[in-house]
Amino acid sequence: MVISERLRELREQRKLSQGDIEKKTGLLRCYISRVENGHTVPAIETLEKLARALEVPFYQLFYDGPRPPKPASLARRRAGDAWGGSGRHAVYFQKLRKCLGKATDSDRRLVLSIARKLAAGRNGRA
Repeated sequence: MVISERLRELREQRKLSQGDIEKKTGLLRCYISRVENGHTVPAIETLEKLARALEVPFYQLFYDGPRPPKPASLARRRAGDAWGGSGRHAVYFQKLRKCLGKATDSDRRLVLSIARKLAAGRNGRA
């Protein structure tokens, strides 16, 4: 499903004009037109505004059924199935998550950069 077509379909079902949506969202009518014609891909925040203006749940922008689709049932993995899922590695990852949760974005980028360089090894490829 193409989001631009779905937005236009929902707007027309509710007998709203692009001007009505402009008033409800604060988005320019020309922007709404560009979105509906597929010339612009809206951000998630913009899609949330449009869903509120159309008075539909967010999922209905992507799905046209009466209820949200049921999530696929994925096989459950046991904690010990993956490396770091149990034992001393799990304790290490728990501490790492806690530290990274407190870090700033620039600190996280620095850690990621160092990890990439270490992973690249001697050949210099990441």
